[in-house]
Amino acid sequence: MDRYAAMKIFVKVAECDSLAEAARTLFMSASAVTRAITYLEEQIGTRLFVRTTRALKITEAGVRYLQDCRRILADIEASESAAASAYSTPSGKLTVTAPELFGQLYVLPILLDFLQLHRRVVGHALFTNRVTDLVAEEIDVSVRIGHLPDSDYRAIRVGSVRSIVCGSPSYFAAHGIPMTPSELHGHNAIAVADAWSPQDWEFCHPDTAVTITPRLLCSNDDSCIAATMAGWGLTKIMVYKIATPLVEGRLQQVLSEFEGPPLPIHVLVPEGRHVSAKVKLFLDMLVERLRHNSVLN
Repeated sequence: MDRYAAMKIFVKVAECDSLAEAARTLFMSASAVTRAITYLEEQIGTRLFVRTTRALKITEAGVRYLQDCRRILADIEASESAAASAYSTPSGKLTVTAPELFGQLYVLPILLDFLQLHRRVVGHALFTNRVTDLVAEEIDVSVRIGHLPDSDYRAIRVGSVRSIVCGSPSYFAAHGIPMTPSELHGHNAIAVADAWSPQDWEFCHPDTAVTITPRLLCSNDDSCIAATMAGWGLTKIMVYKIATPLVEGRLQQVLSEFEGPPLPIHVLVPEGRHVSAKVKLFLDMLVERLRHNSVLN
């Protein structure tokens, strides 16, 4: 049996959690699908699924093999497309991920311009604050903020972002301006978090970190920013999220001399892949425009 064909069948079975459903999707007989799985298990020397009369469950070895199969099949598809000259013209689905608010403010306008230029490309904007798996989720380009762990991704640094303490002019007029991080204990703190708990607001030196107990905890950045602009308290937030209110004077930075080092911004693509025209051209546009964005540098 063709190993390549068997791997494609295995991936479909894993996605469907059913031999019968995979067979229907692939327009194959259930026995042919079963033979393909058995063939792979014999070649590998381990079970990929635990099968009973009622259920099908992928094994731990199967989960690892599934990740490898997806990567191998993607590489084969990329090679075949390149050989067919499909990579000379941008086309197909382009999936781009970024942190939610950053994606909306800075990545989406670039993606829209790219789609306007390349009519055969279909964009998928996956803006989320969770960490995504580029290979498993078939993501072409990712933007991440913060220091990166070692990975199999190619990383291109495009800028950095500062985290600042800010408040509204009306708040400072009523409560005064903190001159040192320790004075924050006398102010209302607003924060974004998933649980009600103290938070460490870090500054330029470790010994200037301040443990804050928020008076107001918000579930998202928009609410946190709105409460701060309403004059209710102070917040510590990445500056790109409040660039417009800062320029307009609706928010003001304090404790700037204690500001910590900025966090890097990277664009990531899976390493070792043939780069399609759509990915290469979008990557070039994204990197160039993010690097020239004054808010991010």
